[in-house]
Amino acid sequence: MLSRIAVAPSGFKESLSAREAAEAIATGVRRVVPYADIDLIPLVDGGEGTAAALAAQAGGRLVALPATGPVGEPVGTHFARLPDGTAVVEMAAVAGLSLVPRRMRDPGTTTTYGVGELIRAALDAGARRILVGCGDSGTSDGGAGALQALGARLLDADGWELPPGGRELIRLRRIDPSGLDPRLKVVDLRVACNPCNVLCGERGVARVFGPQKGATPAQVEELAAALEHWADVLTRDLDVGTDLCHGPGTGASGGLGAGLAALGARLLPRFDVLLDHLDLDTRLARTDLVITAEGALDHQTPRGKVPSEVARRAKRFGRPVLALAGTIGEGAHEVGATGVDAYSAILPAPVSLSEALGRGGEFLTDATERALRMILLGTRLLRDRAEMPGDAAPLLNAVAPPSSGILTSGWQQ
Repeated sequence: MLSRIAVAPSGFKESLSAREAAEAIATGVRRVVPYADIDLIPLVDGGEGTAAALAAQAGGRLVALPATGPVGEPVGTHFARLPDGTAVVEMAAVAGLSLVPRRMRDPGTTTTYGVGELIRAALDAGARRILVGCGDSGTSDGGAGALQALGARLLDADGWELPPGGRELIRLRRIDPSGLDPRLKVVDLRVACNPCNVLCGERGVARVFGPQKGATPAQVEELAAALEHWADVLTRDLDVGTDLCHGPGTGASGGLGAGLAALGARLLPRFDVLLDHLDLDTRLARTDLVITAEGALDHQTPRGKVPSEVARRAKRFGRPVLALAGTIGEGAHEVGATGVDAYSAILPAPVSLSEALGRGGEFLTDATERALRMILLGTRLLRDRAEMPGDAAPLLNAVAPPSSGILTSGWQQ
């Protein structure tokens, strides 16, 4: 019997929060296994919903305020204050892709200025530690805007301040750090990021994520060159002793990781920072089945996305893992190496993007129901195998031979 099921999804960008995705999956589970003990574990990866999730889990609160959005217009945003004196700044809440209108999606012009404003507001509130969550960004300015908001001056050859946007960084000649907020030297600044993301090179942030944010091939190369130049000037003028081009996490959130690292921030693997306080391993160990989900399952999923991290941890305890996704992309089969046993797209038929986003919860619930019914069918077939007449057993063995591992350990108790 599938009596204990852990539901541990990430959010679906621009469609469902992690909490909404978990609840949609749970609804689908209950259609098939009404009395299952369902453990909802909505997971954040530093992107949308991180500040609210950590505030809820730690008994903290959100502080609402206006700040500069990614296209330069004011937006309503927030940071979280936790009881231990930590402030959580969620970059997606002020510079996320969802805040960039589709007609304005050009990562060469968007800015992280608002991230710096949130950090400064957290300092004003007396934060002793600031945790910056990276993910779901709509920017590729290397954190330049954040540094400007914190007091750095980015100057061109004529001594004029650079305008916003990663594209402008190619004109940078000198950084004047004299106006940087002095409190940055004493605060414990941490960045929760994907260590697989680097700033420069063929796997650099401009080439990997620029197209997702609206960049054309020509703009990608323009951004890549600008960010390499940015790393060189940062290293020289702020006397940085680490590799800002290829260091783990430097490409997080369009290079925000590199910009904050230049200020002395520690770039930390996001799951070590964000998941361990959930006692995730213990909760996965006591389940019969783990269901995870994300908006897209593709070649990037094994490189630090929620489903691969959940699967990796679940496999420590031999637990089977089902992954559901809004779309299945190139390289999705690679998730098998991380511990995902089966995966499926949630869309029942071709639909427009707006419909897919608007009906994400409905589609996710229905897909969960379909997957659970298939799992129970397989379980029933295996249970009945021992009762089959001898001439029927070979047919079933050809589909699921005893040595295949399909629907075995962890699926039946």
